[in-house]
Amino acid sequence: MDKSKQFFLKSKLSFRRRLPPIQSGNQIDYKNMSLISRFISERGKILSRRVNRLTLKQQRLITIAIKQACILSLLLFLNNEKHFERSESTTRTTTLRTRNK
Repeated sequence: MDKSKQFFLKSKLSFRRRLPPIQSGNQIDYKNMSLISRFISERGKILSRRVNRLTLKQQRLITIAIKQACILSLLLFLNNEKHFERSESTTRTTTLRTRNK
């Protein structure tokens, strides 16, 4: 047996099927926050279908559920806490500046 056939057989044997991220008992709904939070990035963005390993129908339902949760204020639109912080160096001064003419 040549090397190309050995590699093919070896890779075929080592393939392991992954479990789907959504089991049949889980309901995709805007109220199911434990399920929804798994499909959102740290910045609050919806993860892609390839990353989530979802079907097209599941991805559409997850997207709708996430958007509904944001509208009902169950989720934040921006999940970046640094965006809202202000350091002392960036605070604006209250003094008026005059132009030199």
